[in-house]
Amino acid sequence: MAALAVFGVTSIYQALAGGDDGPGVPTGPPGAAEVRTAARDFLAAWADRRPGAAARLTDDAAEAGPVLGAYFTDALVRKVTLEPGAARGATVPFSVTARIVAEGHAKTWTYDSELTVVRGRTTGKPLVAWDPSVVHPALAGNRRLVTREGETPQVVAVDADGRTLSEEKYPSLGPVFAQLRERYAGKLRGEPGIEVLVEETDGAQRTTPLLGISKGRPAKLPTTLDAGVQQAAEEAVRDHRRASVVAVRPSTGEILAIANTKGGGEFNHALQGATAPGSTFKIITAAALLAAGVTPETPVGCPRTYAHDQGMTFHNVEGGEIEDATFAQDFAESCNTAFVSLSDELADGEPAATARRWFGLGEDDWQTGVATFDGAVPVATGDEKSAALIGQGQVQMNPLTMASVAATVASGGFRQPVLLPRAFHDREVATAAPLPPPVAADLRRMMELTATEGTAAGLGLGAGAGAKTGSAEVDGQERPDSWFTAYRGDVAAAAVVPEGGHGSEAAGPVVSAVLAAG
Repeated sequence: MAALAVFGVTSIYQALAGGDDGPGVPTGPPGAAEVRTAARDFLAAWADRRPGAAARLTDDAAEAGPVLGAYFTDALVRKVTLEPGAARGATVPFSVTARIVAEGHAKTWTYDSELTVVRGRTTGKPLVAWDPSVVHPALAGNRRLVTREGETPQVVAVDADGRTLSEEKYPSLGPVFAQLRERYAGKLRGEPGIEVLVEETDGAQRTTPLLGISKGRPAKLPTTLDAGVQQAAEEAVRDHRRASVVAVRPSTGEILAIANTKGGGEFNHALQGATAPGSTFKIITAAALLAAGVTPETPVGCPRTYAHDQGMTFHNVEGGEIEDATFAQDFAESCNTAFVSLSDELADGEPAATARRWFGLGEDDWQTGVATFDGAVPVATGDEKSAALIGQGQVQMNPLTMASVAATVASGGFRQPVLLPRAFHDREVATAAPLPPPVAADLRRMMELTATEGTAAGLGLGAGAGAKTGSAEVDGQERPDSWFTAYRGDVAAAAVVPEGGHGSEAAGPVVSAVLAAG
């Protein structure tokens, strides 16, 4: 009798403690009917937006409750439909159709998940084995679902007509856009999209997007570029190992295209390069000489070589000698010796003064919107002055500055190149005095002669075009750098192809293609 009494007390204690071995507590895997019932009851409570009730039908209500509640409060699920599929043993797959409403935007989200039914450790009841992945397969550990604004809106650059300029399509613009975004991100306004995200809840700043609710609106970065001209510029430099080109609009100074061959890296040779421009610089020298009294008809001999007393001997790179030549013919045939012979016609402050006064060069004050090198024309004397007259010595330019020089001749006055619309960024642009009308007219006449009868005649630039070729000799190179600048209509462009030879050979076709697109 005593033994029976002890057995009875022990059994009562085990029953009160919820032990699995107590009388009436089921053991072993849940049966098929139990699996169906447990899954149905759990999914029904979840679909009825009763996260607490659903959590109590799991084997870990304390952990399940917050995750199920966040499904409605944080993920902003307004309504959810849960459809169970055929069970596979104790596992029940189910489909989810959730309606999410956030900030006036709504979207239906469908996905699949599954649950597993187990016996409660103390009650023996069939319960859903809790794991966050039941709510969504992407959930695990310290994660939750949230619906909110996504990352900062993407910044999309557009051309003057609002066309998107992607860096994938126009690779030369990558470094340019990087600078613009860094400088002007604070002025741009976009609208971020709304997304369903998996968010870490352990303090880590990591999210994984699952579903877009609204696309948002990217911030638009306006530029003066022209997508068609930019495309032509990209294609024109592509066939060269190294080449750079810039196009500008003479009437406004707006930059229409910037292109460098691949491999240029972050340094933008088209805008920041600093190399001798060769005979393209004779446009500025000619302006100084015309102002000093030389005319296009002035006879100026073009010998094969020329040297001042006890000075350097200069020779012609692009052409030979011309007998009984005029200054206009010397310009059109790019005669170095003729220009050097006129050195004494100019004060020692030239051609630097002309470059500053009428072409806006050498003051380091351009405000284009990105970093640029605005040209250097040091004051020189003797042989250095003679070298400067033909774009050698210490004279340094790049395609941007030489495109601006051609644009200044075309329009009759300097308009500082800009990459951003002036309405977008209120800034002080560099200014220069307008070219004297007679000087401008003579320069256009000589550049047009170059395009039709001179060193650029073979490029077929068309009626009204003006051009200047250049071949800049660089120490250590077997071939000179090829330079070319020209204008036609309201487009001016300049290009350099290092070691490309004569100006019309390599740089000329690049500029010609860009002008054709403009």
